[in-house]
Amino acid sequence: MPLKKDDDLGTNADGGKNNEYCHFCFQDGKFIDEGITMEQKIDKLVDIGKSGLGMTEEQARDMANGIIPNLKRWKK
Repeated sequence: MPLKKDDDLGTNADGGKNNEYCHFCFQDGKFIDEGITMEQKIDKLVDIGKSGLGMTEEQARDMANGIIPNLKRWKK
């Protein structure tokens, strides 16, 4: 998710905004889907892209594969 405005940002444990993760993924200093694998997260986002954003599966998967592995959460 693009982090273009404050409402898009997740929140830290102290209630402050988190500039790395969106509000769908990160709230109150925790990942909402703690324990999910990167592959499961990509599949979940592909479904959201298809149903909520009208993307094809290929478009959604390309976008998710281009972003998710590069987030700090998933870097090894």
